[in-house]
Amino acid sequence: MQIPQPPSSPSAISISSPTAAKDSTKATLSIIFATSLFSLLFILSLSPSSTSSLRATNHVRPDPYLFPNRQTTFHKIPSDPSPPSVAYLISGSKGDSRRILRLLYATYHPKNQYLLHLDRFAPQAERDRLAVRVQSVPIFRAALNVNVIGKADFAYPKGSSTISETLHGAAILLRLSKNWDWFINLSSGDYPLVTQDDLLHIFSYLPRDFNFVNHSSYIGWRQAKQLKPIIVDPGLYLSERTEMFYASQKRDLPNAFRVFSGSTFSILSRNFIEHCILGTENLPRILLMYFSNTPSSLTNYFPTILCNSRQFNRTVINHNLQYAAFDKPSKQVPRMLNSSEFDAMIQSGAAFASRFQIKDRVLDRIDKEILGRIRGEVVPGGWCLGEPGNGTCSVWGDADVLRPGPGARRLEKRIVKLLSKGEFRSRQCIFE
Repeated sequence: MQIPQPPSSPSAISISSPTAAKDSTKATLSIIFATSLFSLLFILSLSPSSTSSLRATNHVRPDPYLFPNRQTTFHKIPSDPSPPSVAYLISGSKGDSRRILRLLYATYHPKNQYLLHLDRFAPQAERDRLAVRVQSVPIFRAALNVNVIGKADFAYPKGSSTISETLHGAAILLRLSKNWDWFINLSSGDYPLVTQDDLLHIFSYLPRDFNFVNHSSYIGWRQAKQLKPIIVDPGLYLSERTEMFYASQKRDLPNAFRVFSGSTFSILSRNFIEHCILGTENLPRILLMYFSNTPSSLTNYFPTILCNSRQFNRTVINHNLQYAAFDKPSKQVPRMLNSSEFDAMIQSGAAFASRFQIKDRVLDRIDKEILGRIRGEVVPGGWCLGEPGNGTCSVWGDADVLRPGPGARRLEKRIVKLLSKGEFRSRQCIFE
C-alpha cells in the first residue's frame, strides 16, 4: 500500500534570520498554522474507515468488466435473485502452499473473497512465494479478491489457537469487504464437489442468515473427556513450537449454558460472524474464555454459541454440507478419502469433501469430471468468455452471470431434504 507523502515542509523556508523574525511574526504564525493543518490532513488521510478495503488509499478498483455499474432497479424479479458472495479462509501449514493454491483455483469465483493463511509452522519464504504466485494470476489482480496473511498465527490441532486463527481470518475478511454473505473455513485437505456457479446459484435462493453446522448436545464420555481436562495452548503465547501443557486438575461440565459438539468445518452467515466478533452480546466472549483451556475447542465453539442464542438458534441447519468418512468407533477425525469413494461423495449431494492426501488421483478425477478444471487454471464459470479449453477464463465478463450445472441439482436435492419439515425442526438444537 502506497501512502501519499505529505507536502514539503514549510520549515524549508528560511526564518532563522533575526531581522526576518522581527519583521514577519504574522508570516511565521501563518507558516506554523499551515504546517499543523497539513499534518492533521496527513494523519486523517492515513485513517481508513472501519468498513473500507485497505486498497482504498490507492483508489484501486476491480475490473469494471467483472463488476459493471448497475442502476438501482425498483422492480426486481423475485424469481431471479442476485448471486450471493462467500468469504473463504483457506488455511494450511508447512509444505501446503501448493495445496492451498490448488484449492483456491478449485473454489475461485470473482464475486467471492479469499484469504490464504499459512500458519507459523511454515517458513516465511514459503508464505512470500505464495503471495508472489497469487499476484502473478491476471484474474486475481483484476478482481482484487485474493489476499495472503503476512503475519501468521499458530494453529495447533488441539487447543484454542484454532479458534483464534479462525476469528482472526474472519475479522480480516469483514474488513476487506462488506459484500459477502457466508463464511467458509477450508483446510488444505478439503476440496469442493460442486462449482462455485452451482453453489452461488443454489445459495441465492436461501435466506442469508442460514448457518450450516453439524451439532449435537449429546456429550458422552468421549466429549466429556474433551471438556473436563484443562490444557494450556502454547500457540497463544509462544513464538516457537512446543508441546501442549496439560494440568493435573479437571473441572466440572458447565451448567450456565449447554455445550454442543460439532465439527471443525461449517458454513456461517455474515450476521453470525459479526455477532461473534463485533456484537454486544457477551456469550461469544464467555465461551471464548471457557473453551480457551479445553482440547478440540473449535468443534464446540460455534455450535454452542448458535444453540444458546435466541437470535440464531432457529437459523441452524444440522448439516455442514461436507462429505466425510469416519473409522468406527472413534468418529473423531475423518479418515483419508480415495478413488473408491468417488461415487459416494458425488451422490451425497455435499458441496465439499474432506480429507484428501496430497496429489491424490481422486482430486484429478474431481477436476476433470465434476469441476471441468484444467490443471493450473481456475474453474470456468459464467463470467469466463474465452474459447473453451483454450484460455477459457483469460477473457472475462460480468461476474453476476452464473452457469450452474449438474452439481447444482445435486446440491439442491440435498438442501431441500434438509429443509423438509421432518428434518429441519426435529434436528435443530435439540437438548438430548
